Amino acid sequence: MLYSSPGSKYEQIKFLSEYGVQTVMKYLITGGAGFIGCHLANRLLREGHHVRVIDDLSAGDPAQLDERVHFTRGDVQDSPKLWTLLHGIDCVYHLAAKVSLPQSVLYPRDYNQVNVGGTVTLMEAMRAVGVSRIVLASSATIYGDQKRQPVDETVVPQLLTPYAVSKFAAEHYIFTLGIHYGIETVALRIFNAYGPGQKLPPAYPPVVPQIVEQVLNGGTVVLFGNGRQTRDYVYIDDVVDALVRAGEQGGIDREVINIGSGVETSVEELVRQVEAATDRPAHVIRNEQQSGGVARLLADLEKAQRLLDYSPKVSLSAGLRMMLAQDERYLRRRKGARAQPPLSE
Repeated sequence: MLYSSPGSKYEQIKFLSEYGVQTVMKYLITGGAGFIGCHLANRLLREGHHVRVIDDLSAGDPAQLDERVHFTRGDVQDSPKLWTLLHGIDCVYHLAAKVSLPQSVLYPRDYNQVNVGGTVTLMEAMRAVGVSRIVLASSATIYGDQKRQPVDETVVPQLLTPYAVSKFAAEHYIFTLGIHYGIETVALRIFNAYGPGQKLPPAYPPVVPQIVEQVLNGGTVVLFGNGRQTRDYVYIDDVVDALVRAGEQGGIDREVINIGSGVETSVEELVRQVEAATDRPAHVIRNEQQSGGVARLLADLEKAQRLLDYSPKVSLSAGLRMMLAQDERYLRRRKGARAQPPLSE
């Protein structure tokens, strides 16, 4: 029997796991057909848990989900649908969000409605049904341009886009409402996640798959600014490890935790790493007139290591190779290229 004191359920799960006893959990993942959501859902299924997913498919692909996942197409602002899906759930992973920084500048009301309003609606539904734990996938974009690097969770945010504002507001909403509703809450500020299955939209694509696609296609890689701006690129398996730990770990109520690789990589170095992984040269041009964004962004992982026993395992070079080996899009491209006969002179 589980004790009723706050967090004790997760302490008991940890206790049982040390003796080889598996505790089956029931999870709901909002935005679970997206890039991170699919990897998380499939991992939880492999570990023997029950997983439900809700996604409006504005950016997700349910074909990437294990067939045993209970998938529902829907919006996180649909309270009746949430009430149905939340019954019996032990923990919610809240990943549903609009995620484009430039797009958020053009459509700030949409980002506020989905990222903030959807979070509040979800919390209300959790209170109504009696679900007691939520893990929010937040974002390192909250930090903005910081002089002190690596950034830890105590620095004052520099909110440079409506997207960053919406994620910061979502954090504060879950923490505040969690106090009033008796819900345990934790927010993971995820840095630049990449890996197989990451979508490449025509507008504002993520930087890693964009560069990989351009190099494989023999296209042009455009470096904005001086090309020396740095980011923390974290492989999807490490992100999922952190999410799983955050869903199980007790004693982390109302904590904000960085999740990254702890390694600082310039855009120029990223291009070189992609060249090495694909064994193809990159055709690079520079556009120094357009900003490349904040100068530096690197995760301080001390808190993640202390609270979640989180330690990233996949280097950028290994992650790029794993991404190329596991993503069907790149496998077909590379096989097709090898099958082409040499050009006659």
